[in-house]
Amino acid sequence: MVFIASPIINFKRKRLKTLKKHQKLFLKKVKISYKTYLNDRLKQVDFHGMMTHPLYVQVTYERKTIFFKSYYFELFAKERYFLKIPGTTIAEGPGLLQVIGMETEVIKFIAEKHKENFSLDVFKKEYAYYSKDLCDELEGGFIDYLYTFFYDEGLPALAETIMTGGKSTIAYDIVMDLKIALNKTIYDKLIENSFYYAPPYLPVYGFMKEIKKWPMLCLTAMEWDNMDTIKAFKEYVEAHYPGMKSTELVRQVNNWSP
Repeated sequence: MVFIASPIINFKRKRLKTLKKHQKLFLKKVKISYKTYLNDRLKQVDFHGMMTHPLYVQVTYERKTIFFKSYYFELFAKERYFLKIPGTTIAEGPGLLQVIGMETEVIKFIAEKHKENFSLDVFKKEYAYYSKDLCDELEGGFIDYLYTFFYDEGLPALAETIMTGGKSTIAYDIVMDLKIALNKTIYDKLIENSFYYAPPYLPVYGFMKEIKKWPMLCLTAMEWDNMDTIKAFKEYVEAHYPGMKSTELVRQVNNWSP
């Protein structure tokens, strides 16, 4: 399999050199080519203060080509990934080159995994699964849990605030602030009940923060599909949630996976 990468268009020459270094893979027998590009047929969107056309991916195999919007562009364009500290000049989010790097990684992973049976149909199915961020997939259900929990505790205004704020704020960070704001009894109940009434978002996100650096805070299904990751996750759970069986949390994550 021969894997040929093309650079993104509309980038400065200096950045193109960086892309070329990271987008080549040579396998045997089969020839696949891909490129990432800014789709100038669509309107520009705001990507953390920079107006840009949406990032797309093109994959070609056996003279057939598919085009699709970059999952990671959509993911990291979300407001929650933009860090802005009031009263300071700090205002920064993920960059396009980092997003492109993640696209390259998952494309290479799928090509290697299916080098004996690669097809564009196989690629589309595998991309839809392996590219997904488990934290993002689990977060919506966890926000719903927080909403219900605080309504049940007689704090409807807080429940509504979390539901609204969760659209622009990472749920894990909300919980960390709640640890400071709530009395210990309510907070401990919040955490304990989450293991029974919410997806396993807290241990997954907490684990991810220990192995990743901002701003690329995600744990993909591709990364989860690795025994070393599972082993490290179990060790994290045993250290931070000793009352929970690590094997049970792994099972829950697998059940909640995209």
